[in-house]
Amino acid sequence: MAAAGEEPGDPSPEDFVYGEEDFVLQGAGWGGEPGDEPGSAPSRFDRALLEGWSDRMERGLFRYRLGPLPTRVLPGPMRLVAQLNVQRGTERRPPQAVRSLRQPFDPRAFNFTRIRPDEVLLRLRRAGGGPAAPDPLLVAINVSPLERGHVLLLPEPARGLPQALTAPLLRGGLEAALLSAHPGFRVGFNGLGACASVNHLHLHGFYLGRPLLVESAPAQPLCPRRGLGFLRDVPAPAFLFYAAGPAGLEALARDVCRAAEHLADTGLAYNVFATRGDPPGGAAGAGGGRGLRVLLWARRPSFGAKAGAAFNVALCELAGYLPLPAAAVFRDITEAEALRAIREHLLPEPELLRLGEDLTRLLAG
Repeated sequence: MAAAGEEPGDPSPEDFVYGEEDFVLQGAGWGGEPGDEPGSAPSRFDRALLEGWSDRMERGLFRYRLGPLPTRVLPGPMRLVAQLNVQRGTERRPPQAVRSLRQPFDPRAFNFTRIRPDEVLLRLRRAGGGPAAPDPLLVAINVSPLERGHVLLLPEPARGLPQALTAPLLRGGLEAALLSAHPGFRVGFNGLGACASVNHLHLHGFYLGRPLLVESAPAQPLCPRRGLGFLRDVPAPAFLFYAAGPAGLEALARDVCRAAEHLADTGLAYNVFATRGDPPGGAAGAGGGRGLRVLLWARRPSFGAKAGAAFNVALCELAGYLPLPAAAVFRDITEAEALRAIREHLLPEPELLRLGEDLTRLLAG
């Protein structure tokens, strides 16, 4: 099957075939001090992705050349990570016009069938296949990168699926997170009305060399049997789902997508963020492991860029990572200012808790 943007006769992207033995279940942790490099060597997946990504940067396939980016942690309990990326703010493709939470895929608009063959790095494929395996995913460069290693995870683009999260895509993204030995490899989704810039189904994957509070903050239990909790003391309160290892990923992906579909049914937009993290109760303690945390944010739909906003609020900002387009904002922004900008898109906490009761009934049924 031809990959995104291929013409007949073009070489197909290299298959990256993996099995459970490739999942990094222990050792994907941070060093002892903030900003330390991870404590584990790159995995086979990390090497393939980053070597291919660097090759495409050298070949000029990106919209701009990305070097080291100024980064600082804002003073305050939320430990927001601010990063200056002027070129992403000025050089990226303008976002598509989104008018509805249920907007269909439009083949006339930009979509991922139009990307160049060389922008595709790998095709992720689970060994053995079968009905229990996630769909294969193309790993393509994001030509307007946030950070080194920023990629898109794409189900077969020719299917023309709109930007509405599916369980097979999410599960494939979660397995990609487990293939990385870097604790800062994160996977996320921006929905329609929640800063999605292309209405063609995709996830983002990227490396950020800093820990985030959402990885460790304890959650209030909502539906422990389904692993659902509520994260309150984080930059943007969120519903938390958790899987301790690969065996829980299929059910977790299904539950997250059922919850996201419920949000869309009630007229709410959503973002999703997956990261290595502690169990919902907090730090695992001596001998305990870290699993995967998946955060789901419910938000009021927003269509079009907000005039005068210092930054857009998408999955990165909700998680506490602020890619900023202007040097003055990067230099001067405070935690309080950033939190005000982030939280104005969210529902008041009483509404979120009522929504949590709805999700509990949905998932427990």
